[in-house]
Amino acid sequence: MASVFDVATYILEKKAPMTVMKLQKLVYYSQAWSLVWDEKPLFEQEIQAWRHGPVVAELYQAHKGQYQLDQLPNGNSHNLTDGEKDTIDSVLDTYGDKSSQWLSDLTHMESPWIDARKGFPSDSPSQNEITQGSMMEYYSSL
Repeated sequence: MASVFDVATYILEKKAPMTVMKLQKLVYYSQAWSLVWDEKPLFEQEIQAWRHGPVVAELYQAHKGQYQLDQLPNGNSHNLTDGEKDTIDSVLDTYGDKSSQWLSDLTHMESPWIDARKGFPSDSPSQNEITQGSMMEYYSSL
């Protein structure tokens, strides 16, 4: 299985430069739609419901302190299958031209993030997981 770094690297190869917030949201939507369309995850790393939307903590640690990225040092897009790349390409066709704030706002209106943040004030940090099950259930209903 590919890693979140492989997915993020592929996204950056297609759309760089971009803000780290936008990259996190595109990784999230790639995982969500892979669960629906391909019936399997793209990567195994957990997605958490942070204040500004879904975040993969391991990816955050790799770009912490940066605002915008052109590339990541530890990902390899060649680890993705052609089918996985097709899924990511479809996500990029839909969400790739949206701003990071627009994507963040969108995730805040969707139940996987909302449900994972239950009980947390809007400005409070959270490490609660956005489960693959909640993503599959929500996005397959759209």
